Amino acid sequence: MIVRAAGERAFSAGGDIRALYEQGRAGRQLEMLTFWRDEYPLNAYIKRYPKPYVALIDGIVMGGGVGVSVHGSHRVAGDRFSFAMPEVGIGFFPDVGATWFLPRTPGELGTWCALTGDRLRTADAVTAGIATHHVRSDRFGDLIDALCGNVSVDATLAAFAEPPGDAPMNAQRATIDRLFAGDRVENILQRLDAETGADREWAAGAAATIRTKSPLSLKIALAQVRRGKDWSFEDCMAHEFRIVSRIVYGQDFYEGVRAVIVDKDNAPRWKPATLADVAETEVERHFAPLGAEELVLP
Repeated sequence: MIVRAAGERAFSAGGDIRALYEQGRAGRQLEMLTFWRDEYPLNAYIKRYPKPYVALIDGIVMGGGVGVSVHGSHRVAGDRFSFAMPEVGIGFFPDVGATWFLPRTPGELGTWCALTGDRLRTADAVTAGIATHHVRSDRFGDLIDALCGNVSVDATLAAFAEPPGDAPMNAQRATIDRLFAGDRVENILQRLDAETGADREWAAGAAATIRTKSPLSLKIALAQVRRGKDWSFEDCMAHEFRIVSRIVYGQDFYEGVRAVIVDKDNAPRWKPATLADVAETEVERHFAPLGAEELVLP
């Protein structure tokens, strides 16, 4: 199977969020949840797909597009590849299987992605394992033709793939691994604030970015990354459905979408407003079983 974008600008940029926001604002949360009841099993189906699944990714890949690409067996990044999990910036959380794949990136790269929402370009994505190959964007058409031939997928991709070049994030890898360790967002911010070395300016920028995000979402995201490392893929998807089943009845998702997508004032009023105000019991509530409403994967 070959999957690619319908347009040129993006593979996927999360265009489903506005419609979900409108449903929730109208009190139609149960209808909203049917979206994820369909989406998460699709992610699992792709993960288990027994044949080669080739995602050709050029441009922005966020939101649901991550779920229909990153779980495939072959993930090909073009020159314009730009991956991010920016969900904590809209009061949501890294989903579509991020609980599985973010903890399995090298070191603390997944933690950094989850808490900052910053982007990975082509070389970074190949280094992190988000992408398996780099193929020049202008060769995608020829690659599709070749993949439809009689040569194996692996051999075809090997013939088209090129080195992605130096990964920009390699310059901060050791710093990320050191500063983004631990189980408390507050401690990560303290280390970022205290950084005095060559990466002081980079650390200050990361801390400032994190402080713009939903405090509740940040704590949920960090818990996901830490716990998901020891969970099966099925457990990860079940927990993501537990989280989203609480998020849709909360406040921050609607406030975040309002601030970033609807009104675009970029001034969300989070509740709770600070990390200190987020009770551990509130984080745990998002991971609690749903009883008869649990997601059951086929």
